[in-house]
Amino acid sequence: MIVAEKISLALVCTAVACSAGAGGPPKSAQEPTAGIDAKAALDARLVSVLAGPQRTDPERARDKYRHPRETLEFFGLRDDMTVVELSAAQGWYTAILAPLLAERGKLSVTSADPNGPPDAESTKNAKQLAERFAKDPGSFGKVSTVVVNWKQGGVSLGPDGSADMVVTFRNLHGWIANGLVDKVYAAAFRVLKHGGILGLTEHRARPGTQPDPKVIGDTGYTPEPYAILLAEKAGFKLAEKSEINANPKDTKDYPEGVWTLPPTFKLGTVDREKYLAIGESDRMTLKFVKP
Repeated sequence: MIVAEKISLALVCTAVACSAGAGGPPKSAQEPTAGIDAKAALDARLVSVLAGPQRTDPERARDKYRHPRETLEFFGLRDDMTVVELSAAQGWYTAILAPLLAERGKLSVTSADPNGPPDAESTKNAKQLAERFAKDPGSFGKVSTVVVNWKQGGVSLGPDGSADMVVTFRNLHGWIANGLVDKVYAAAFRVLKHGGILGLTEHRARPGTQPDPKVIGDTGYTPEPYAILLAEKAGFKLAEKSEINANPKDTKDYPEGVWTLPPTFKLGTVDREKYLAIGESDRMTLKFVKP
């Protein structure tokens, strides 16, 4: 009986030492919990940012189509990353990324020259983005703006190997149509660290559609295999695909291409309810890695 008691006590002491010795559970038991806690904290922060006053009501109305929370989590965004957003336009995603990265991370966005041709859409977007930043320095004061002219080439998005992530949303068709995609991807590849992420969403063409730059430019829809091929040609490796932003209602056969659908409604009031019922476009969501 005495021997049995000693064995029992030894086992108890061993268990206590494993659970409480040297400050708690072994590292292997701590890491999963720490990872879950960090992910939950980031998700809570993202939910708060999405509801923040730096976003407009019309922007929040697009969340049901664009799924920003799920998209950024799919890309693997963390709030301590250095992120570059390509072609930020009027700042729909910038209004999410800026406050999320303000404390621990860094955000830079590319924009056209606000003093460019006054009738150009890119100039108008650049002006609106600059005005938005100026009106709300509390939300956007830490964002760096990189004015780019992709046609000139040799664009630098920052020091080589300095960014953790490059993201872009619904811009690929324009780069393809204007013969700029190779320059854009080369700049993105240079600025990313090894292991860095390129995340993009893009209007997705019907399966089997041929990759004609003119058709892509006229319709706004890019064939998914072609989108992958272009990124891989630039040196990226496809890591994962997601159907987060898929829309099976999108028939992709409209008079004014993707711009027939909301939020553009290029046909005005013609069949507006029909297109509203369809919603925004069917989109591919792709995550690439720089080896």
